[in-house]
Amino acid sequence: MKPEFRSLRISQLDRSLSGVRNTPSRPASGWLASVREALGLSLESVGRRLGTARQVIQRLEKYEASDRITLRNLRRVAEAMDCELVYAIVPRSGTFAELAEKPARDQARRNVESVLHTMALEDQKPQNIKQLIEDEAQRRLTKKGK
Repeated sequence: MKPEFRSLRISQLDRSLSGVRNTPSRPASGWLASVREALGLSLESVGRRLGTARQVIQRLEKYEASDRITLRNLRRVAEAMDCELVYAIVPRSGTFAELAEKPARDQARRNVESVLHTMALEDQKPQNIKQLIEDEAQRRLTKKGK
């Protein structure tokens, strides 16, 4: 992907997923069982809506809680409970822009620290280390974008 389009895509992702970042963690029993119980639905009633047995719904809830359910089945059971499946992939911390810049920043930090070590041995270590790392990271990011 061209760098200018990649940058645009990253900013679009950051904007569109800004509200998703604070979603709660999945309950230990899984979302399907938690939502079904909160709505007061039995395994039988959800099974009837899907045209399947209660044991199938119970197994799907177990699969979801252990990360073994397919998105298709997760969506089907959610719809049977008159809900919508919403899923997203978001950075563990920060933004997609920060995540995309991380490799260049890490390499810049390693390179600057390597040079600083040599300079320190010669008693020439500069005081503005953070700024040097940031400058090198920006140089790399600008070069990468061209």
